[in-house]
Amino acid sequence: MISAIVELMKPQPREIIQDPAAGTAGFLIEADKYIKAHTDNLDGLSDDDAEFQRSRAFVGLELVPETRRLALMNCLLHDIDGDSEHGAIRLGNTLGADGSSIPKANVVLSNPPFGSAASTNITRKFVHQTGNKQLCFMQHIIETLEPGGRAAVVIPDNVLFEGGKGTDIRRDLMNKCNLHTILRLPTGIFYAAGVKTNVLFFQKGTPDNPHQDTNCTQATWVYDMRTNMQTFGKRRMLTDDHFKGFIAAYGEDANGQSPRVEGVYTQLGEIDGLSTDEGDDTARWRVFSRDYIREQKGDSLDISWIKDLEASSAENLPEPDILAGEAMVELTEAMSELYQLMQALGADDEAEAQKQLLEQAFGLEEKAVEDTPEHSEPKDQAELLGGQA
Repeated sequence: MISAIVELMKPQPREIIQDPAAGTAGFLIEADKYIKAHTDNLDGLSDDDAEFQRSRAFVGLELVPETRRLALMNCLLHDIDGDSEHGAIRLGNTLGADGSSIPKANVVLSNPPFGSAASTNITRKFVHQTGNKQLCFMQHIIETLEPGGRAAVVIPDNVLFEGGKGTDIRRDLMNKCNLHTILRLPTGIFYAAGVKTNVLFFQKGTPDNPHQDTNCTQATWVYDMRTNMQTFGKRRMLTDDHFKGFIAAYGEDANGQSPRVEGVYTQLGEIDGLSTDEGDDTARWRVFSRDYIREQKGDSLDISWIKDLEASSAENLPEPDILAGEAMVELTEAMSELYQLMQALGADDEAEAQKQLLEQAFGLEEKAVEDTPEHSEPKDQAELLGGQA
């Protein structure tokens, strides 16, 4: 999956490539591999350009010290040194002051951590204040991109449809950036079982005017790789071949400007018994105007149109653990919204009391005492229910 995203984004020499949620640096290392494969392992570059690639091209930010050390080791094994002060991966909080000081980027490749409840880790002042981590990461990415810069970001479904500040942030994204493509991924690929994810592809400004900051999105293409697909996991792996249809539809232009035609009626990994008719309701690749998204969807980007046979046939239902995971995700998001609503209504004490009851129910209160401050961080409500920090 990561290699497919990098292949579409086509990072180039002397571009600054950033991952604000670096983890073990998987995206950055894959981008480095891509550039080396197209420059004869950097031998095709000038000495100055080659040194830039080793010391300045890749910038990551990671919150957890142990993970950051693994990322640094991973980078060094791939001859990515980073600068002399920080290395390629900085230790810090993207949603705090560290995120404001990180170098601006030409390319952002990222899979922000899962967690939708209010968190003490969000200390940075954003235009749209929210406790949803992914929405805060989206605001960071919009801010950190240079004019004309491009991004591919993995986000869960709730970012596409969450109301209130979520709607404001999506409008801001479509206003300041050209959100040209959305890939709806099969369930449970990046996060826990049951979590539905997507990849947003966008460019800051427009192809004609990188400095444009209003009305940048005119239309968005959506590829549905989720509806009526088999369940992927340890028993059935998702491979590069599954992405060939999407890569072909996306086209050669990294900013989504290649000629595109609606269609794609077959997809590797789809369930048996699907209609062979070719029409709008069976195509996996469609385009939606900005007016449609605004007027018909209320600026929700949760766009689907194919009839979901999995939802109507017991034979096609996912495995029980997937169904249980989906139910848990929905309950987590609902409780997160209730928690934030109680805080907004001024019932902070009651909200905290309910949160403590939840911690006790999952046996997490005792675990929190055992954790040392330097090796743990405050857990928000989504993390308590199995999301990633």
